[in-house]
Amino acid sequence: MSEISAIILAAGKSTRMGRQKMLMPWGETTVLGKVIRTIQSAGINDILLVANETIADSITNLQLPLTINNDGGMLASLQAGLQAVKPSAQAALVCLGDQPQIEEGSVRSVCEAFQKSGARLVAPSYQMRRGHPWLLERSLWSEILLMRNGSLREFLNAHTHEIEYVNVETPSILQDLDTPEDYLKYKPSL
Repeated sequence: MSEISAIILAAGKSTRMGRQKMLMPWGETTVLGKVIRTIQSAGINDILLVANETIADSITNLQLPLTINNDGGMLASLQAGLQAVKPSAQAALVCLGDQPQIEEGSVRSVCEAFQKSGARLVAPSYQMRRGHPWLLERSLWSEILLMRNGSLREFLNAHTHEIEYVNVETPSILQDLDTPEDYLKYKPSL
């Protein structure tokens, strides 16, 4: 999937978690480490991480391109990521760094739907609910880069008629880790 670059948004401040959730243990790795492994397992080799300085200082062993965003907002993080993606990328897969439950099959399904249909937006759907990761074709990047306020949800809602939905059989596309309760609920047992 050489024309697709993954952007992992991992610059949040983790205020509801009370500690930096990207670095919390998840099986044999960390929350962020599991997200990276899943994306790599799905066949995406070009992965860009957007993180804040705290996370960047703690993950010096990762062999991934890194862009710093201390703003913490999802829109600002995606904008930073889109500006740093390699020029040959035709699409960006927008991934959440706090979603270690995502499954390789869901990632592959979104990417394959883009490759088959050429849709400008592709998103997974579980029981009629849009989730992550979602894919954004290059022709839409400038619109996001020009946004000064608003949210990515508003962007997606404005383009709802263009989204190709991929139905998946797992709620993992809807589950991220915001609170200690989320972490305990989803954390794999050893």
